[in-house]
Amino acid sequence: MAVVTSCFRCATAAALALQHHQPAFLAVRLRLPRHRIPTKRTMSSSAAAALASLHQAGAWYVVPDLSLRDHRFAVPLDHSSAGSPSITVFAREVVAAGKEEAALPYLMYLQGGPGFESPRPMESSGWVKKACEEYRVVLLDQRGTGLSTPLTTSSLSQITSAAEQVDYLKHFRADNIVKDAEFIRLHLVPDAKPWTILGLSYGGFCAVTYLSFAPEGLKSVLLTGGLPPLGKPCTADTVYRACFKQVQLQNEKYYKRYPQDIQVIHEVVRYLSESEGGGVHLPSGGRLTPKMLQCLGLSGLGSGGGFERLHYLLERVWDPILVPGAKKNISYYFLKEFEMWLGFDQNPLYALLHESIYCEGASSNWSADKISSEFGSLFDPVKATEEGRPVYLTGEMVFPCFFEQIHALRPLKEAAHLLAEKEDWPPLYDISALNNNKVPVAAAVYYKDMYVNFNIAKETASQIAGIRMWVTNEYMHSGLRDSGSHVFEHLMGLLKGKKPLF
Repeated sequence: MAVVTSCFRCATAAALALQHHQPAFLAVRLRLPRHRIPTKRTMSSSAAAALASLHQAGAWYVVPDLSLRDHRFAVPLDHSSAGSPSITVFAREVVAAGKEEAALPYLMYLQGGPGFESPRPMESSGWVKKACEEYRVVLLDQRGTGLSTPLTTSSLSQITSAAEQVDYLKHFRADNIVKDAEFIRLHLVPDAKPWTILGLSYGGFCAVTYLSFAPEGLKSVLLTGGLPPLGKPCTADTVYRACFKQVQLQNEKYYKRYPQDIQVIHEVVRYLSESEGGGVHLPSGGRLTPKMLQCLGLSGLGSGGGFERLHYLLERVWDPILVPGAKKNISYYFLKEFEMWLGFDQNPLYALLHESIYCEGASSNWSADKISSEFGSLFDPVKATEEGRPVYLTGEMVFPCFFEQIHALRPLKEAAHLLAEKEDWPPLYDISALNNNKVPVAAAVYYKDMYVNFNIAKETASQIAGIRMWVTNEYMHSGLRDSGSHVFEHLMGLLKGKKPLF
């Protein structure tokens, strides 16, 4: 990186002088400039060149009723190391058409996951349309996703050692996502003013990390289904004990709505367990086994419209018999749809880092797999079929078998095991800071949420000073997707005092 003036060095302190872990945020607090971040008109040519190398902004383009502009930022892979190699982080700026030059406050959106990119606007609709009435929206592709140095099975293959893969992947959790966000705020927002953030699910976890370590960057916080567990070095066991119980309830509700699917799934489990090797080949080269079949619950049981989509998928499970006496086969249509439902081959970060999002100084040790054994044979698909019980599908759980049965994940199997054993994860939350929070926070908490347990979310909310909660059973975890305009408006109403508090 080029040598720059002391003024510019101050403006980019978040990237150039961060210390280890929590002090990294302290460095941001102490070294933020009080004056406007220098522009190309006010800085030297060398400083301007350095700024251009850190932030590249594209030209405006349009989709119906929206104007968009792409931004790419060069940020350190390791914010705690001055000599760290850089990665690219991508963010898309979105405004209502005609408001490109308007003086609007900024709102950054943090997507759920981990490991998934921000939505790609096709038109002005949902929560984006509502937010653009008063904000300049920034859709962040969190590091490792979308256009932010995406970590895929193919790109990770460039790192040939499992240990080196782990050493790289450890930088892709909420702590560094927040440091990226602060870097972007300093370079994008005029006068580096605090902005509002909207966090969905895991994006809400990142928002609570933001509140913990860089609250000076925040004007207000909106959360939807995104209050993380707090208080233990690893909260994964607590999470999965609660989530397995909620998943059981969702299964019971599903089979009450579609009792005919009990027999359908029994037939599929028998077919798979009696097949050579205990399963059948998937189009990508992986293997569908009874345990993998249960993963349909991840998308099918916990979101709006999920029950219906799952039922209609099971309608297409078998090929028709065109020739009398032909062998019964699971259809290619079903096998292909199954892979598309999971999406782990395109977004491996979800499977690799999912349990680590609950770790601060302790390992997860394949928590979901471990906790499932506490429920005996309740989630055993073969035993359930043999005993005539409904086969319970699973939810937001990652199991070691994924790295054997999903073809694209097989090369990452050793790294996945090392990540599950890793203990020296840095802090993600500061309970003391949350107890003394001064940033306005509004949170939508979904009473029947299958992914973020209601009781755990309520306990976390009690630790965040001043939080305003909206508890509802009107929506599932996917409330922002299913009724984005209403959810966003309700949360803003809480912030502005237009909604009653209970």
